[in-house]
Amino acid sequence: MKITITAASVSLTAELNNHPTAQQVATALPLEGKANIWGDEIYFEIPVIADQEPNARAEVEVGELGYWPVGHAFCIFYGPTPVSTGEQPRAYSPVNILGRVLGDATQFRGTPNGATVRIEPAK
Repeated sequence: MKITITAASVSLTAELNNHPTAQQVATALPLEGKANIWGDEIYFEIPVIADQEPNARAEVEVGELGYWPVGHAFCIFYGPTPVSTGEQPRAYSPVNILGRVLGDATQFRGTPNGATVRIEPAK
């Protein structure tokens, strides 16, 4: 399923995968929250409760979308985070991979803390 993620003035298309948590997120759309910025990651709490999936991982790629079970949060990774050991993003703890941004996810860099983030089905 294709979605649109808008954070402050940046709006990009992304695609959700078919994993169980991604399907829960798709059912809950549209979602909106306030951006928490942690390095080059935006995350915010969403009303989806899911357990960690067997394929959850902390090592993620630029542009990947994750669900952080500990904080019930939607995560957008676009560069290194405070726990990264190099240029690749790393989640604080394992996340369920939801899909990926189809454009240049680094455009989210510069999104201010507290900015409104909206996720909705792509038109």
